[in-house]
Amino acid sequence: MRNLLLQLDSSRLPSVFDRVVAYDAGADAIMSYGGVTEADVRDLVYGCMFTRGPRDLHHSAVWIGGADMSAGEKLLEAARKTIFPPFTVSMMLDSNGSNTTAVAAVVKIEESLGDVKGRKALVTAGTGPVGLRVAGLLARDGALVWITSRKPEDGERARGLIQQRFGVEVQAMVMRDPAQLEACLNEKEMLINCGPAGVQLVPKSAWTGRPKLKIAVDLNAVPPLGIEGIDVNDAGARREGVIVYGALGVGNLKTKLHKACIARMFERNDLVLDAETIADVARELVAAKS
Repeated sequence: MRNLLLQLDSSRLPSVFDRVVAYDAGADAIMSYGGVTEADVRDLVYGCMFTRGPRDLHHSAVWIGGADMSAGEKLLEAARKTIFPPFTVSMMLDSNGSNTTAVAAVVKIEESLGDVKGRKALVTAGTGPVGLRVAGLLARDGALVWITSRKPEDGERARGLIQQRFGVEVQAMVMRDPAQLEACLNEKEMLINCGPAGVQLVPKSAWTGRPKLKIAVDLNAVPPLGIEGIDVNDAGARREGVIVYGALGVGNLKTKLHKACIARMFERNDLVLDAETIADVARELVAAKS
């Protein structure tokens, strides 16, 4: 029986990247729909649920993507409300790669430092979809997390979203200019840049020469890079006494994780892969490699 993936994309054009990775991960055919709204989800998912018997439903799965993570979250919630035993199918949310990117970054940090409990982390531009998940996952694992934003109201909104989504508390700091970063970095052991592509938020002078700083991760792959002095290919190198990762250094795990999660959806019909469960898969991959 063929492995069929239903791709629900909130953007007008379904992601070609997501389709290519899905084929590489074992999907035999992909049914792609763009511009999907919550009202569309039920009937599309019904098409997966009722065309195969319950014992064969692990050969059908739902992928939810698109450029807008908040829209993707609504589609996932609508899909979860649609299924019911025994007509269940596995599903995964990774709008704009936010979940797999954030998870890969957090797991690389854990792999490098070990337990993050009690360690202090700064997530620059922590109000975006990747930053929210990096901050939430680190705080969930016991880290003390601060996020930066240009406006105080944006930081407070992000704090509320993290508390609502992950059930943890983080702190917000205003950083309107990179010159304010030195104060934000005070006593921090982890630095993760989640800023927009092509924007340098962290000058080299801000993060070097800090004895407390153990690791720095830059998730921006477009020049100028987000953290000056880190190469896009860095994957655990030491620079200025700090373990550093660039976007491609994290991206290798992100791509492997993306493929592994899709493959898992075709092994069983009851998986819901969101940030936390994707993190479980990533840790299994790292443990197996070790």
